[in-house]
Amino acid sequence: MDFQGKHILSIEQFDRDAVEQVLAVARQMTPYVERKKRCSVLDGAVLASLFFEPSTRTRVSFSSAFNLLGGKVMETVGMGASSLTKGESLFDTAQVISGYADAIAMRHPEAFSVSQFADGATVPVLNGGDGSNEHPTQALLDTFTIFDELKRLGKSTDTIKVALVGDLKNGRTVHSLSRILSLFPNIDFTFVSPSALAMPEKIMNVCDTQGHRISVTQDLSTGLQNQDVVYMTRVQEERFDTQEEANLYRGKYRLTQSIYDQYCDSSTIIMHPLPRDSRPEANELSDDLNRNPNLAIFRQSNNGVKVRMALFALVLGVDQQLKKHESDVQWFSRK
Repeated sequence: MDFQGKHILSIEQFDRDAVEQVLAVARQMTPYVERKKRCSVLDGAVLASLFFEPSTRTRVSFSSAFNLLGGKVMETVGMGASSLTKGESLFDTAQVISGYADAIAMRHPEAFSVSQFADGATVPVLNGGDGSNEHPTQALLDTFTIFDELKRLGKSTDTIKVALVGDLKNGRTVHSLSRILSLFPNIDFTFVSPSALAMPEKIMNVCDTQGHRISVTQDLSTGLQNQDVVYMTRVQEERFDTQEEANLYRGKYRLTQSIYDQYCDSSTIIMHPLPRDSRPEANELSDDLNRNPNLAIFRQSNNGVKVRMALFALVLGVDQQLKKHESDVQWFSRK
C-alpha cells in the first residue's frame, strides 16, 4: 500500500501486507518512544489535533507521536471550542484547517463524520474515532500489542484465540480489531456480551467470511477459558439514550485476579482499550490485576505512540528517512 498523502479512516483500507507494513515501521519507533534516541524528521511540520469528543490517551498519544518525530501540534478540544457550533460544515472546516496544517488527527461523536471531514481536506486525515463506528489506529496498536505480547511469552501465532468481552455493540475498538484480526489466518473469536450488546452482525460476517471460528456466549466464565487474549471493554454509556439504560449493564462482566486464576490460563494476556471504569458499580477490570505480569494495558497504551508515529511517517512519506534525522537524547528521561 502506498500510504503517502492518504487518509487513514477505516480498517477496510488495509490488507494484511499494509497492516504488517505499519507494524514494521512502528517497531522502528521503539528507541524514540523509550527516549533512547530522538528523531527530528518532521521538523517544521504541523499537526492539527481536532478532538470533538472527550479523549485522553488517543488525543495525547497522537500529539506525542507527532512531537517525537520533531513536529508541532495545535489542538482544538471540545465541540464548543470550534466553529461547528456556529453552523460551519465539516467540509468547510476541513478546507480551512488544511491550510494551517500538514496532517490532521480527528475524533468526532458521529459515525462516519471523520470520512465526511476528509472529503474536504487536502492533507492526510487520521481517524481518532468516529462515534460507534470505527477506531482504526486503536485496532492497529491492539494488533501490534497482541503479536508483541505473544512473542514476549514465547507463544505461537499460528492460531490466536481471542475473547472480546463487554459492550460489543457500541465499542468501536472491538469492531475495528475484529476486522483487522480477520486479515490474519486462524483466529478463534469468542464474543462475550449481554444479548442486547452483542457484536453487530456485519462484524461477525466479516470474521465468518474469512473462515475464522466464532463462538458467542453471555457467560463470562465460559468465554475466558483457553484464550490467548482476553480483551475487556467498558460499557459505552455515552452511546445509550439514558444513563439508566447504561446502568443495566455496568458491572455485568468483571475480571478480577481471582476470576483470572479460576478460569484463565496462566499466560492469558489481558487487554483493554482504556479508560477502564474503576468506579465500584462498574470495575470491569479490577485494580487487583495491576501486579499481574500479563496485564498488558499500559504496554498497549504505550504502543499507541509507536503505531501513530509510524502512520505519520508513512502518510507524510518520511518512513525511510528516520535514521538520517536521528540524534542522541540530551536530557534525563526515565528509569
